[in-house]
Amino acid sequence: MSNSKEQRTQTLSQALWNSANILRSKMDANDYKSYLLGLVFYKFLSDKVLLYTANNLLEEETDDLQLAQKIYEEAYSDPEQKEDILNILKEEISYAIEPQLTFTALVNQINTGEFQLESLAQGFRNIEQANEIFENMFEDIDLYSKKLGQTPQKQNATISAIMKELAVLDVAGHSGDLLGDAYEDLIGKFAGESVKKAGEFYTPQPVAKLMTQIAIHGRENQRGFTVYDPTMGSGSLLLNAKKYSNEPGYISYYGQELNTSTYNLARMNMLLHGVANENQKLHNADTLDKDWPTDEPTDFDAVLMNPPYSAKWTADKGFLQDPRFSSFGVLAPKSKADFAFLLHGFYHLKQNGGVMAIVLPHGVLFRGNAEGKIRKHLLEEGAIDTIIGMPANIFYNTSIPTTVIILKKDRTNRDVLFIDASKEFDKGKNQNTMTDEHIQKILDAYIKREDIDKFAHVASFDEIKENDFNLNIPRYVDTFEEEEVVPLTEIVTNINETRTEIEKTTKELYGLLDELVGTTPEADKELQEFLAKFKK
Repeated sequence: MSNSKEQRTQTLSQALWNSANILRSKMDANDYKSYLLGLVFYKFLSDKVLLYTANNLLEEETDDLQLAQKIYEEAYSDPEQKEDILNILKEEISYAIEPQLTFTALVNQINTGEFQLESLAQGFRNIEQANEIFENMFEDIDLYSKKLGQTPQKQNATISAIMKELAVLDVAGHSGDLLGDAYEDLIGKFAGESVKKAGEFYTPQPVAKLMTQIAIHGRENQRGFTVYDPTMGSGSLLLNAKKYSNEPGYISYYGQELNTSTYNLARMNMLLHGVANENQKLHNADTLDKDWPTDEPTDFDAVLMNPPYSAKWTADKGFLQDPRFSSFGVLAPKSKADFAFLLHGFYHLKQNGGVMAIVLPHGVLFRGNAEGKIRKHLLEEGAIDTIIGMPANIFYNTSIPTTVIILKKDRTNRDVLFIDASKEFDKGKNQNTMTDEHIQKILDAYIKREDIDKFAHVASFDEIKENDFNLNIPRYVDTFEEEEVVPLTEIVTNINETRTEIEKTTKELYGLLDELVGTTPEADKELQEFLAKFKK
């Protein structure tokens, strides 16, 4: 990313965050993100209509939204030109917005005191009905919620204030990636800010970068690469694939998400990143409850997952007949669905060349009973390729250390590479971060697949078997550092220096205490008795 692009992204990100401050005092981040990100998306769609129209009718391109608004209104008022413009818009970008309902027009109405919430609501409805890809896209945005204000006037004022803040966002001439990256950065801020578990489980970019680069390694030039995330959240983990592919326009994205609000964010995120309609297939349902996808394709080049940790699930006995779990003979326990998510993802991984990366809590590496049986089965099959121990406190909403597990179906051996990356971070005030250098160190170790002192170890299957299929990383990577032996003479010197310092400080304390005087004869007598005992 160039410096100018970085700077523009930061400007966009800051403008988005400033607009969020209007709602921060009114509701939790999980609630206000739907309003803010929905409005950002509406502006994105609106600006696209205006600029596309203006640049089709003008001889020179423009990024002036007010000029584009004027040109659009004039074209729309001419029946013949209106028909031509609408046909072009529907063919090229699949939707149109009436001139009086564009984001720019609505902000102009706000500035003249003419704005009504119903106009924005109508704009939302029109977009949703324009194309099936926008169906129910804005359903989480209740413009008449009491959270926005107790009266219609206050609700109007709140939305107006947000829209005026967002009006400064300049998406003209910027690629979908630029606004998309800023948008994604904002989702990260939401996830960090929320005191509840985030509605979408957001994967911090350093972790997403590592998982994606491992999954796509050696296939950067593959055209038609397919990537699947059955717990996709806001889609950020999926979208990382286009950053590391040399054929990003040909990637197909498949994702499923249970939470409807988060599913809608993922749909917006795909469009903001310029992903073509035909290259995305997203689904709103419970991944464990009912398998998806069941229509071709059902297996993928890469599976990337960051499921909710140790979530509850039904573990109904009927799942023992489910092809995702049947060959293992047991199910993940009701109280911890970690292995259910892992097996679902593994089931949908391509047999030849497929790579899966899933992030889970460390318990999956050593817990026994049903989880132990599943882990043993996977190891005997050679499915577990690499175990990476990640630093603590790098995820939003949890400080626990996590592990990234890499799985493959076509391995001819059963060894496992262990990487202890628990110390690969920069300490932050509220949250630790991983730099590109940390990520590259882990990636290099994964690619080289050889022992590195106190960092990586390739464990044979026999070694793992001797450990009763326990994959706890310290069993395989010894990071113990012997404490430096300090000479006795140095210890004695330190003790004497400390003793001298104590004596000096004590003498100064006694001097200060001797200056104390009681306010009455009785109080002074009591004070002197206390000081005498204290000095003993």
